[in-house]
Amino acid sequence: MDRVSWQPLALLLLAAAAAVASGTEVGYDDRALVIDGERRLLISGSIHYPRSTPEMWPDLIRKAKEGGLDAIETYVFWNGHEPRRRQYNFEGSYDIVRFFKEVQDAGMYAILRIGPYICGEWNYGGLPAWLRDISGMQFRMHNHPFEQEMETFTTLIVDKLKEAKMFAGQGGPIILSQIENEYGNIMGKLNNNESASEYIHWCAAMANKQNVGVPWIMCQQDDDVPSNVINTWNGFYCHDWFPKRTDIPKIWTENWTGWFKAWDKPDFHRSAEDIAFSVAMFFQTRGSLQNYYMYHGGTNFGRTSGGPYITTSYDYDAPLDEYGNIRQPKYGHLKDLHNVLKSMEKILLHGDYKDTTMGNTNVTVTKYTLDNSSACFISNKFDDKEVNVTLDNGATHTVPAWSVSILPDCKTVAYNSAKIKTQTSVMVKRPGAETVTDGLAWSWMPENLQPFMTDEKGNFRKNELLEQIATSGDQSDYLWYRTSFEHKGESNYKLHVNTTGHELYAFVNGKLVGRHYSPNGGFAFQMETPVKLHSGKNYISLLSATIGLKNYGALFEMMPAGIVGGPVKLVDTVTNTTAYDLSNSSWSYKAGLAGEYRETHLDKANDRSQWSGGLNGTIPVHRPFTWYKATFEAPAGEEPVVADLLGLGKGVVWVNGNNLGRYWPSYVAADMDGCQRCDYRGTFKAEGDGQKCLTGCNEPSQRFYHVPRSFIKAGEPNTMVLFEEAGGDPTRVSFHTVAVGAACAEAAEVGDEVALACSHGRTISSVDVASLGVARGKCGAYQGGCESKAALAAFTAACVGKESCTVRHTEDFRAGSGCDSGVLTVQATC
Repeated sequence: MDRVSWQPLALLLLAAAAAVASGTEVGYDDRALVIDGERRLLISGSIHYPRSTPEMWPDLIRKAKEGGLDAIETYVFWNGHEPRRRQYNFEGSYDIVRFFKEVQDAGMYAILRIGPYICGEWNYGGLPAWLRDISGMQFRMHNHPFEQEMETFTTLIVDKLKEAKMFAGQGGPIILSQIENEYGNIMGKLNNNESASEYIHWCAAMANKQNVGVPWIMCQQDDDVPSNVINTWNGFYCHDWFPKRTDIPKIWTENWTGWFKAWDKPDFHRSAEDIAFSVAMFFQTRGSLQNYYMYHGGTNFGRTSGGPYITTSYDYDAPLDEYGNIRQPKYGHLKDLHNVLKSMEKILLHGDYKDTTMGNTNVTVTKYTLDNSSACFISNKFDDKEVNVTLDNGATHTVPAWSVSILPDCKTVAYNSAKIKTQTSVMVKRPGAETVTDGLAWSWMPENLQPFMTDEKGNFRKNELLEQIATSGDQSDYLWYRTSFEHKGESNYKLHVNTTGHELYAFVNGKLVGRHYSPNGGFAFQMETPVKLHSGKNYISLLSATIGLKNYGALFEMMPAGIVGGPVKLVDTVTNTTAYDLSNSSWSYKAGLAGEYRETHLDKANDRSQWSGGLNGTIPVHRPFTWYKATFEAPAGEEPVVADLLGLGKGVVWVNGNNLGRYWPSYVAADMDGCQRCDYRGTFKAEGDGQKCLTGCNEPSQRFYHVPRSFIKAGEPNTMVLFEEAGGDPTRVSFHTVAVGAACAEAAEVGDEVALACSHGRTISSVDVASLGVARGKCGAYQGGCESKAALAAFTAACVGKESCTVRHTEDFRAGSGCDSGVLTVQATC
C-alpha cells in the first residue's frame, strides 16, 4: 500500500476508534449495573412518548432530571407504530428517535422496553389487531407466525435506533432493553407449559441476537428465567423481592406511583410518604435501579386506552400530572430522597452490609460500611406506632410508623420518608375567555345513519354472527350487524340480543329501539327491547361498540367482543318463546360510521355547508348520533389547557383535527369505602379490600380532557368537533387553564427553611396563613391555629409578588404570639 492511499484509511480508522471510545460500556454484576467500569445507583421514571406530545417532551424530561432522575423509561407501542401490517408510523408523538434524542440532549440515560407486548393499560396491550388475520397465529406462544411478526417488529425498532446511534455503546442514552413483559404472571395459565417455556427462551435468544450492546431485561419473570437476561420486579413494594440468581443486580422496573382509572372508578392516590417508604426500603435491601411507573402518565389520546373501560386520562397520580405540572408534595419529597440516596451511592454499592432486626421483624436496622465510613437505614413497618431505636453508637432515634429514616453517617437523620418538608400545591382550573363571557357558539350535523338502516352496501355478508375485533380489525369502535326478513302482517315482539360487546344500539326499520352497555368487568349482556314489525321486509340494524380492548391476562386476546354467535331472536310477547331466531340469517357487515369515513372531525371546507347553526342560535341537545362544532380562542398564557365536557353523554372530541380521546362524563364513579379514609400508613392497595385515599366518588368519572398547547393555534380561531353518541348538551362545554392555586408548606423545627412556589410565571398574591401549632383544615382552606403575626409579616414581605420564595423558621416567629412551640404552617395564594 502506498503512502497516499494509507493516510485516508488511517484517518478513517482513527475516527472509528474515536467513535467507539465515545460510547458507553454497560454491564452488570451482583450489586448494580456497571457503566464505564463503575457501579451505578440509578433512579428512573416512565414517560410514554405517545401519551404526551413532542412539544411537551423537553419540559417533561427537564423536570424529571431536576427531580433527581438519571433515566427515562418507556414502552414501545407496536400497534401505534404498525397500525396496519407493514404500514409504519414514526411521526409526531410516535417519533421514537426524536424522543430518545430529547433524553440524550438532557444528559440522561434511557431504558427501552420493546415488549412488544406491553400491557400498559394500552389498547390490546400494544399488540396490533391485524395479527389475528394471520393463519396459525397464537399470541405469545411458541409458534412461527407470532414469533416471525414479533422478531420483524423488534428488529425494525432496534435497527431504527441503531441507525440513530441511540444505544449506549454508540454514544446514545439507552443502557437497558427489555423483551416481553410480565410473562411470568401468566405462564402457568396458558395450558401449555412447554410452549410457553420454549417461547420465553426464544424471546431471550432473539433479543440477544440483535447485538444492541446493552443488557436485556425481563420483568416479572421469576421462574423459568433465560440465563442471558436480567429478571426484574414490578409492584408497589420491592424490599422483600430478590432475584433467584446471585449474579445479577436487584432492579425494580415498575414502582407504581398510583393507579390507572376506569370509567366507573374514582381517582386513586398513593401518598408521597408511602412511595418514599417503598423506595427507601428498596435501597435499604440492596436495590440498585428503581423506576417510577409512571413519572408522567399523560393522556390516552384517540382510541389508545385499553381495559376495557379505561379512561382517557392516564394521570396515574404521578409526580408530574397528566398535563405536565409538578405534583407537590410527591415530586419534591421524592427529589429530597433521591439527593440523599445519591450522596450514599458508593457505600451502598460497594460497602459491606448487615441487617439487624430490633426485637421484631417490623423494625430493621441496616448498616453499610466501607473503609472508615458507614451509612444506616432504620425501617419501621408498624403501621400503628412509632418506635425508638438505639444504634450501636449509643444514639437513639424515633422512627414514625410506616417509615424509613436514612442516616448517611449513622449519626444524623438526613431524611425520613414520613416527614415531608416540601410544599403542597393545590391545583386549580381557571376559566377561559368563553366561560366568563357568552360561551361557545355551536353548529351541528346529524350522523348519517340512513346507509346503515338496511342490510345493503355492506363490506361482506355471512350467515353467522361474527366476532367484532377480528371482523373490524379494530379500525373503529363501531361495527354494524344488519339483516332483513319478510314478515306477514303487523306484530309486536321483544328483540333479544346476546352480546359480548361493551355497548349496543338496536334499530328496527330505521328507528332506534334500544341502547344498553355492559357493567365494567362483565362485558356480556342481553338486550331485550320491544319492537313492532310491519308487513313485508323488515330491517334490523345492530351497532356494536367497543370501549377499549383488553390489555392484560392469560389469553387476553381471546376475549371476544361484539355479537359473536348471538343469539339474536324475536320473542313472542305473549308466550315468551322464540318466534324467529335470526342468528344464522344473512348478516351484512360494515365497520365504522359515516362521519368517520367522511373525516367530519377535520372540518373540511367542502363539508362546511352541511353544518347547521340552529334556530335563533339554539341547537338540538340530548340528541344521540350528532356532530357538534364550535370555534374558540386559545386561552392566554402558557398554563396547560383542559376542556370541561360536563353535560355531554359519551363520544369523541377533536381540537383542530387532533383526537383528544373518548369522553364519557355521564358515567358516574362508584361510591367506595376508600373515599372516606386516607392514611399513608399501611400497605397500599389498588384492587380488592383495603383501598384508601380515593377521591371523586359519586362524581363524573372524567370531566376534564387535556388539550395540549401544541394542538391550539394562538391568535386565530380554533375548532372543536364533538361526536356525541349517547346524547348530551354541548352548550355547557368550556375551557380552563390548570396551575397552582394555593401553596402550603410546614417547618417542624426552628432553623428549617420553608419554600413556596407558584407555576407558569404566576406570582404569590397573598400569604393567608402563618400558624404555629395545629392548623385546621387542608391546604387551600386552612383556618389557622395559633397565628404568628411576625411569621405572617416575614412571609408577606419575602413572598408577595414573587414566583417563589424561601423563609427560615426562627424563634422570632413565636415571640409575642402567645403560641407554644409547634409546627409552622404557611399557606399562600398564587
